[in-house]
Amino acid sequence: MLTEPIQTSGSGTGQLRNANGEANAQTAPDPISKTQLKQSLDSACEALLGARKADGSWVFPLEADCTIPAEYILMMHYMDEIEPQLQSRLANYLRAEQTPEGGWSLYPGGAPDPSATVKGYWALKLAGDSVEAEHMVRARKQVHAMGGAERANVFTRIELALFRQLPWRGVPYMPVEALLLPNWFPIFSLSKVSYWSRTVMVPLLMLYTLKANAKNPTGIGVQELFVTPPEEVRDYFPVRSPLNRVFLLLERTARYCDPLIPAWVRKRAMAKAERWLIDRLGGLGGLGAIFPAMVKAYEVLDALGYAEEYPHRMTALQAIRELLVIDGDSAYCQPCVSPVWDTALASLALQEVTADRPQDDPQVEAIRAATEQALDWLRPQQLLDAPGDWRDKRPDLAGGGWPFQYRNDYYPDTEDTAAVAWAMHQSGQSRYEFAIERAANWVHGMQSKGGGFASFDVDNVHYHLNEIPFADHGALLDPPTSDVSARCVSLLGRLDTTGRYREAVERCLIFLREEQEEDGSWFGRWGSNYIYGTWSVLQALHETGEDMTQPMVQKAVGWLKSVQQQDGGWGESNDSYADPTLAGGGLESTSFQTAWALLGLMAAGEAHSPEVRHGIHWLMTRQGDDGLWQERWFTAPGFPRVFYLKYHGYSKYFPLWALARYTNLIRQPE
Repeated sequence: MLTEPIQTSGSGTGQLRNANGEANAQTAPDPISKTQLKQSLDSACEALLGARKADGSWVFPLEADCTIPAEYILMMHYMDEIEPQLQSRLANYLRAEQTPEGGWSLYPGGAPDPSATVKGYWALKLAGDSVEAEHMVRARKQVHAMGGAERANVFTRIELALFRQLPWRGVPYMPVEALLLPNWFPIFSLSKVSYWSRTVMVPLLMLYTLKANAKNPTGIGVQELFVTPPEEVRDYFPVRSPLNRVFLLLERTARYCDPLIPAWVRKRAMAKAERWLIDRLGGLGGLGAIFPAMVKAYEVLDALGYAEEYPHRMTALQAIRELLVIDGDSAYCQPCVSPVWDTALASLALQEVTADRPQDDPQVEAIRAATEQALDWLRPQQLLDAPGDWRDKRPDLAGGGWPFQYRNDYYPDTEDTAAVAWAMHQSGQSRYEFAIERAANWVHGMQSKGGGFASFDVDNVHYHLNEIPFADHGALLDPPTSDVSARCVSLLGRLDTTGRYREAVERCLIFLREEQEEDGSWFGRWGSNYIYGTWSVLQALHETGEDMTQPMVQKAVGWLKSVQQQDGGWGESNDSYADPTLAGGGLESTSFQTAWALLGLMAAGEAHSPEVRHGIHWLMTRQGDDGLWQERWFTAPGFPRVFYLKYHGYSKYFPLWALARYTNLIRQPE
């Protein structure tokens, strides 16, 4: 981690200090003009209001790495449902995102990734690019330099096997009979893995058991990407740990026993899997409302013999198409959509704009009307009585959560729920009281034994499963995390007027105290990275009425100040997930990370500090003429070190939130 942070002064116009306590060459700017601050705030506010949909909600694009648009092309060829114009647009996007080295990375500025590069090359070849084209030669050389296609991850090797580019022994043994294992079975059961793992694994188990084959009408393959011919490779599963070695031996034994499985057992397992999948297709939401699960579900429906005109199959395809973002001659596919999350956060930012301002101010009235329309849109999205996998652990808990997407009935999440209920409570409108009560009760009931909160499940901490051959990505589970716990305890702390949630709040605060890093920061599971986690926890400590002068808080404040950049902003690379010594740095300043750092510092009482003033100045001077901020950097991990995202809304509502909070706090005396 970084060296011990220096706690700099809390007010005045003094110099900023670096992590070694030395004064930065650039001093904090002079006091900010309130007129210019108001202009910046009004411009950002107007831009955000202008981005609303007709129903009052917000939803911004959610961009992932190039594996998603590449997989869309692969899906079209797997199903022999090729749309030439769409394929051309997706291919244009892939070519534009290729790195100078020839590969594809998981996020801008990242190193080329073997699996992303295999899929990028493969998709472009399917789209008609010549293997002798300069960009394809570079890509092929990059794959070879990284060990060849045989070194791609399990998901990529499964795709290669489906297209008959790799023998089935090159993927983990995944019989559908695994779904028959009861929840109490010590090694594996479906309920022991995360929601995203479940929704991807079930269709994959079915495709594996059926040994499904892609239709692949052009017959195009990628044998040239292998360093060793795939039939000759003997080390598809390098040993990752002693426990992984044990699982590899168990898997090898089970694979040899596959012919002994009775036909009636296999039939029963396939029927259970099919029923499980159909129940969770979710209409236009799709299976799990995430692209990888939705695509494999669509392919399974075909493998099971569902005709093209069958309603489930038609809606499954339409749900996938709804994820496309088309911009002229280019297109990409989103991994999912984020309307609930975007709407909740945009509402919270706008509520900050109107805080402590006169009720009869016309601008305030317009903003409040907009936020209440957004909350009215959110209210019927709450899942009160819907079935859900979370009920496996909490069968007697009443529903009350919100999903991240438009439809994901089986999988509400605690963080979206906490954010929506926070915004509803902050509105002060009595019509939201029932929704808030049900949300708080559900979040409270989803607390894990250790005091923290996970996103979708309770006590999803079966860490041994990250060592099974299938889990080479290390993201099979949904354990409690600091950022999600912070959001949940913020809500419970706000609502704990009678002591009903006090024990849960105290347990969560102990969890957060134990999760703090040595340098004072907190890890960010769902936002990049330690800056996000540290803001989340500092905000939670403020919301729960904690003493913000206590050492834990001041250590976090010192860390945030220590990683402020010379220009006054903050920026942290996703490289910090692989290399924690880069925590808080490794990237130029970004609007969303600067906003997170500012919100964290202001929650800790640092609104009048030179560091905060310098950060506010950075936001104001980087704001575009349209009132917004633009940058290419990805904002969050889907799975750390494996899959990353760019929430396009983060550069729109988080800077506004920080400017509004600063405006409100500087009205108050130091």
